[in-house]
Amino acid sequence: MILVFGSINADFFLSVKSLPRPGETVLCPSYTFYPGGKGANQAVAAARLGAEVMFAGSVGKDPYGVQVLKSLRDVGINLNRVNSKGTSTGTAFVVVEEDGENQIVVASGANLETCSNQIKDSDLSLCTYIVLQLEVPVKEIEDIIFRAKAAGCKIILNYAPANVIQPTAIECCDYLIMNEIEANSLFGQKKGVEEYAIKFSERFDAECIITLGPKGSLLATREGLYKIDALKIEAIDTVGAGDMFVGAFSAGLFKGECSTNSLKRATIASGLACKFEGAQPSSVTPQLVESQLHRLPSPRKIV
Repeated sequence: MILVFGSINADFFLSVKSLPRPGETVLCPSYTFYPGGKGANQAVAAARLGAEVMFAGSVGKDPYGVQVLKSLRDVGINLNRVNSKGTSTGTAFVVVEEDGENQIVVASGANLETCSNQIKDSDLSLCTYIVLQLEVPVKEIEDIIFRAKAAGCKIILNYAPANVIQPTAIECCDYLIMNEIEANSLFGQKKGVEEYAIKFSERFDAECIITLGPKGSLLATREGLYKIDALKIEAIDTVGAGDMFVGAFSAGLFKGECSTNSLKRATIASGLACKFEGAQPSSVTPQLVESQLHRLPSPRKIV
């Protein structure tokens, strides 16, 4: 089972010709509502790509809470570890310009009340892959990491958005996934991405992935450093790409794929996600990913 502990939001998308500069007002004709939140997005991606998924998080007792949970329920995700709080559901406002770039502001709402005790000890076992991000309280994330490590779970930490977390918690993780900006924040000084990946892998004794947007991604393991190119596509909306990557990579591991094969499928899935609007694109299916495998070479070892 994949157990995702994280955020769930109501996303409001506004399409504009260009992103607003500081102090600038930009008009658009309307907005579109989509379910979102990094945790929920990754859970939906993993479930759509064939994994058994449980989600632990919090929503408010408002109409948005009902709507965002429906998207998880519709793909068969177990919601027994979701709490309904007497506050607002997390909300994100996403502004997307014509070339697919975006700006996002998040009001955390009920996500700030998500607690590690929502996950039972019986949920954590050698067969559990636990997936975490940093949009719920870090103290609760750290507690889950330590409990999951003691139970023998495989731990996948998406270091996003960048935040302060105990190094001892990171050392418990089996996989670290982040983009270049997040890697720079975690390392604390500017270095080349290849050096980041290697240093992280050595420092935390974990497999480390640094995503590079249209330049692909890097994977550092005990065997060496691997590079994979991005899938060449015409992007419509890049909002869901990072979370699709994490969900797809986790699903690959759950289904028994090695890290490099999981990386290839995650790269294809995240590229395909950019062809559709919203953070949980329903059109990215296992069949579609398989049909595109021939378009992308496998990761190549560069060190």
